Order: sequence, then C-alpha cells, then structure tokens
Amino acid sequence: MKKPMRRCKAPGCQIFTADGYCPDHKPKAERKESASWHHLYTDPRYGWKRRRGAQLAREPFCRICASYGLRVQATDIDHVVPHRGDIKLFMTGELQSLCHSCHSRKTMADNADVFRRFGSNIR
Repeated sequence: MKKPMRRCKAPGCQIFTADGYCPDHKPKAERKESASWHHLYTDPRYGWKRRRGAQLAREPFCRICASYGLRVQATDIDHVVPHRGDIKLFMTGELQSLCHSCHSRKTMADNADVFRRFGSNIR
C-alpha cells in the first residue's frame, strides 16, 4: 500500500511527496562524531554535573556577553578548548560559562572543519 502524497515538510515548499521531504529538502544522514563521547556528560564516574554546577557558581554570567559589557545569565558550560573525546582534556580542561546563544555560535565555529569535511545540509 502506498503512502498518501503530502506537501514537503520544508517551509514554503509546494512539492508533493510520499516521503515527508522532496528530494531537494530531504535531510542527509550526518555523521555525529560527538556521539562517541556524549556518554562523558551523563556517566556519573566523570563528575560532569558536579563540575558544571561548580563552574556556574564561580561564573554565573556569560563570559562572551560580558566582554561586550552585557550581563546575561549563563546557561551552558563550555570547554574553552574542545575536548573531542579526550578524557584528560574533558576532566581537566578550562571551562567557561556561556549563554545558550553564545555557546551555540562557538560550537558551530569550533565544528566548522567538521561541516566542511562531511558537507553541510544546513539551509
């Protein structure tokens, strides 16, 4: 039995498809390098929750926003030097407190080489 045809899920696209997205907007499978080290944040042996809490207590405002004279509450903790799965760097590397917006921008900039290597399908 065939699926019913519906408009592509991409905003503004008028093409009908049975797959959810038309060929132009179909998301490409992305390789998630970070998946191999994501467990470091959730495994209690590595003490991320404790380190995160201590960093927020020490530096409750976004470091990047503060450099522009803004006082914005920090929500994310960032490794100044991306650890990329290096456990020693994960455990001892310098941390900084950032707001979510600044953390997202920094992460995208840090991963720019990854997007170039594997191709970006960000529209």
